[in-house]
Amino acid sequence: MDFGLVLQTDPPASAVVGLMRRAERNGFRYGWTFDSAVLWQEPFVIYSRILEHTQKLTVGPMVTNPGTRTWEVTASTFATLNDMYGNRTVCGIGRGDSAMRVAGRKPNTLARLGEAIGVIRDLAEGREAVVDGQPVRLPWVKNGKLPVWMAAYGPKALALAGEKADGFILQLADLYLTEWMVKAVRTAAAEAGRDPDSITICVAAPAYVGDDLAHAREQCRWFGGMVGNHVADLVSRYGEHSDMVPEALTAYIKQRHGYDYSHHGRAGNPSTDFVPDEIVDRFCLLGPARAHIEKLKALRELGVHQFAVYNMHDAKEATIDAYGAEIIPALNS
Repeated sequence: MDFGLVLQTDPPASAVVGLMRRAERNGFRYGWTFDSAVLWQEPFVIYSRILEHTQKLTVGPMVTNPGTRTWEVTASTFATLNDMYGNRTVCGIGRGDSAMRVAGRKPNTLARLGEAIGVIRDLAEGREAVVDGQPVRLPWVKNGKLPVWMAAYGPKALALAGEKADGFILQLADLYLTEWMVKAVRTAAAEAGRDPDSITICVAAPAYVGDDLAHAREQCRWFGGMVGNHVADLVSRYGEHSDMVPEALTAYIKQRHGYDYSHHGRAGNPSTDFVPDEIVDRFCLLGPARAHIEKLKALRELGVHQFAVYNMHDAKEATIDAYGAEIIPALNS
């Protein structure tokens, strides 16, 4: 099983680079960041520094979207980093939540997202693609490689991930929902004539190692609020009781009353008081190292190839070190 570290690009950028270097020393193979231009610093600038100061770490956004940058700019940026550092990037992509809404725009449609996946991949790998009706090619790309992994929750998005993406990003670590959603992605891949086993499955969620479960829950409760944004979209589209979306995902947002993006992805977010302990426990990895190991082994049995640690709490360094000392070795022994 691979492991990734997910950070926000809060200033100073040197701190982000330092945590990524620490992660690589502890056995993490992927370094991810949020991508929301208003809320945080520009990640692609920081990726260059991370790549310069690591040896093998693969970096990318969790997640970018098709709306904040033109597709040829996104592809060219990835291709430039790959040319400089040797194909060490991955493009995580989705419809766009904070990046679009904070700027006063709606998330992208799935049709636009599906088209963007193919165009960005083709351009970054040196092939011609059509952008706004115009054939485009980056003539300087040589031997480029860019896997594109799609984040999804809803049935149509899961189907699109199976049909188009190289990987599937699931931003929660609930075992039942993971099994349900991975099955949906793989079924869609098979129906599209693809090998379901060729799709990399990445589960991303907060992890907090320690015996004080109450404190860990408060440090990670923000995650239920962040996921709740996407769940609210699904409920508005499919209704509260739909066979299309598991009630295990939707039931907990009944007491949700809006969301303040100024606290997005941060411990102590006041917009997450509706999130019960049970959801925090299901969606996150909490407790002593042995509890993390047990749940990660269960996720691996469900076909998960990578666990990406959302590291937004008061124990960033300690979590990275605990994973490196105890948890990563136990999963890869």
